[in-house]
Order: sequence, then structure tokens, then C-alpha cells
Amino acid sequence: MEDSRQEQLRDWVCQALQIPKLELRPVAGDASFRRYFRVHGTDPTRIAMDAPPEHEPLEPFLTANTHLRKAGVHAPEVQAENHADGFLLLEDLGDEQYLPNLSEESADSLYGDALDALLRIQMLPRGPLPPYDAKQLRLELDRFTDWYLGRHLGWESSHEDRLMIETVWQLLVNRALEQPCVVVHRDYHSRNLMVTEPNPGIIDHQDAMWGPVTYDLVSLLRDCYIAWPDDRVQGWVEQYRQRARKQGILDENVDSGLFLEWFDWMGVQRHLKAVGIFARLCHRDGKSYFMLDVPRVLGYVRDVCARYPSLQPLAELVARLPEP
Repeated sequence: MEDSRQEQLRDWVCQALQIPKLELRPVAGDASFRRYFRVHGTDPTRIAMDAPPEHEPLEPFLTANTHLRKAGVHAPEVQAENHADGFLLLEDLGDEQYLPNLSEESADSLYGDALDALLRIQMLPRGPLPPYDAKQLRLELDRFTDWYLGRHLGWESSHEDRLMIETVWQLLVNRALEQPCVVVHRDYHSRNLMVTEPNPGIIDHQDAMWGPVTYDLVSLLRDCYIAWPDDRVQGWVEQYRQRARKQGILDENVDSGLFLEWFDWMGVQRHLKAVGIFARLCHRDGKSYFMLDVPRVLGYVRDVCARYPSLQPLAELVARLPEP
């Protein structure tokens, strides 16, 4: 059954394409108020986006999409816009996500394409993107304490735990801010990369900012939805580092040890943020299925923190939390 906005969207797409009849079929959405529909009745098919203006204004998506396409990566072409109602008509990048296509055999090839695209994105100038600054990094960390520890677990922290968390949060923010800044997609992972030609197709990029160089790399290689052995991850990280140095994204003095530390610490920040967002999606939006990925993500946090003395207290805290 169509709701009123879906019917309004269908009528607008008919008008934009100048055809009398078509069908909209829902496709998988993202963790937001946006909805996506595949437009059938045209050749090729297209994607219609419904982004309620009071929740999801179009400008961030369009700004980021325009900027990414300047890098020559495969972000979707925007074919029609309706800002008043919050509708877009987009190129259809298909429904073959990286996630189900990743395997021991395919990973090197698929990640190779994803790293090629990431390096092209990181060569872009800042353009109109907002800064991924200390305030934003700290806000994201606090989602973990507010939504996961507080709302989901009902965890009552001790004074010592609160002091430790404050100290570690500041260390994580400082380590992120010491990195070179590049264009950051902020959700560059296996559910937002599509197997396309050219590969990959890149979606869900409306939150792009100007921030730490390792952020998208850790999103890709320590993915919330699929895990790889550490030695394989570190091999991909080193491949990226060498290429980024050659392209001037990293200075020559950024050696493998320093870069891996940046990568590890950035991953802790990102994964704490992700767990907080998953808990918020569960309790605020009724999307409880995101909680299925929390054990994997907290495993990253626990394992990485255990390697660094100043992060070990956080590893110990995570280890004694109740099971999600």
C-alpha cells in the first residue's frame, strides 16, 4: 500500500520523466528518515529518494554528491530535484552491496577498487565541507555513554569510571586531530559501496566532512558488518599508506608504526560512536536489528585498546560490561 508521500513522490517522478505511469518498489534504506524506491517502467531503472525536509534536507546530500563526483568516483548522477518536497531522482547503482560479495577470494580485488576510489576522494580540496572538529568527535563519543551505557544497559558508572572515560575520550580526540585532514565520507563501508561498473558505486555520503585521514580507511577495513584477520587488515593498511605517501596525502615522515596507531585509535573512536548510534536506532527508532552487530564492534574496541597502555582501562571496562 502506498502512503501519501509515496504517492506524491510517484506523481512527481512521472512528471519529471514525462511518462504517464510507473511503479515504485522499496529498496533497502539507511539509518535515517530517508526512504528509497526503485523506479520501474523506465529503461534504465532509477532510484527515487524521499527525504522529509523537516528531518533530512537535501542540501548536504547534493553538496557532498557534487563534490565527490569531481573526483571521478561513481557517486550517483542526480537527474531531477524537488527541494520543496524533499525528493530526488538518482542514477540506479543497483542492489549488489559489497557486503554479500566479499569473500576470501574477492576481498583483495574489491578492496583494491575501494582504496583506489578513496585515494581519489582524498585528493579533493576541502570545498564546502564542514570540519570534523573536536566538538563533533566528542559528541559522537558521548553517544556511546548516553545511548549504549546509559539507555541500553542502564549502567551506573563509578566516579573512577567517569574520570577514566573523560581521559580516554580526550586522548582519542587529540589523536584524531593530529592527523592530516582530507575529505571524509564518514560511512565508507561494505553496505554503502556497491559492486558496479565502474567500481565501486558510492552511496550514503551526505554526512561528508573535512577530517582525519584514517577515518574512512578504518570504516572500510574494520567494518562494523564484516571482520578480517588482523594481519590481512594491516597489509591493506600498509598498501594504502605507501600509495598515500606517493600521492602527497601523507608526508614522507609518516612511517608504518605511526600510521597504524592513527588507524587503531581512530577505529576506537568510530566504533564507540557506532555502538552509540546502534543503541539510539534501537531505542529511538525501533530498529533493533542494528544491535546484532554490537558484539563484533565492541570486540574491535576491546582488542585494539588492549594493545595500548593508555587505552587499556577502556578495554577493561568493555570486558566487564553486561552482554548486549
